[in-house]
Amino acid sequence: MLPPPTRRPELRRRADTHQWWALLFMELERAADPQIAEPMAAYMRNKFPFLGIKTPLRRSISMPFMRATADDPLDWEFVESCWEQPEREFAYVACDYLNRHQTQLTPADVPRLRKLVQWDSWWDTIDVLDKFVGYIVYRNPEESDTMRQWARDPDMWIRRVAIGHQRRFREDTNTDLLEDILVANFGSDEFFINKAIGWALREYSKTNAPWVQDFVERHRPDMSALSIREGSKYLTEPHSR
Repeated sequence: MLPPPTRRPELRRRADTHQWWALLFMELERAADPQIAEPMAAYMRNKFPFLGIKTPLRRSISMPFMRATADDPLDWEFVESCWEQPEREFAYVACDYLNRHQTQLTPADVPRLRKLVQWDSWWDTIDVLDKFVGYIVYRNPEESDTMRQWARDPDMWIRRVAIGHQRRFREDTNTDLLEDILVANFGSDEFFINKAIGWALREYSKTNAPWVQDFVERHRPDMSALSIREGSKYLTEPHSR
């Protein structure tokens, strides 16, 4: 069984300089349940400790604080303070906070998001952060060149964000950009890359199945079996948007 969560003193002091941070942190710590924390950590391969707070409860605790700060400027110091906490739920709170402040994101925030992508990287946060990167690219198409660079980055998680950043674009998907990014990642032996390629294709097939079918047929010899299987899922099965 995991020990009760503890807070490093320097982080506690930092939170105490912002009253609402301190209150939120205390409310989350008060809700900690070590019996729930253990299987949550196991599900994430014990890469991170957990408080043991399931998503509905976590959001019910954080919602009053989110609402109270909804009209404030995006506070990157709060986001990074959450990420500094050892228990994973704090990063999830930061993601919820970013979601509420998404419309404030600009290209100037791309380096900050990149920092989060590379900070305690795992799929649970990566597949949320790609949404915020995607929002910036959608609003600022010139950032597409940044995604082309990320698609070739040595860091697997940076590449995964580039692969998935258009998953929610539907009919606004830039297919030239999508193809360039996916092709750049062919030949990888990384599960999380090949899965992401398939996931990106699967999501776009809900909007444009013929394009995805053509893509898979043209690139089949270079694609992993996993990417083909995931990307083709809705080409033969019914789906709803």
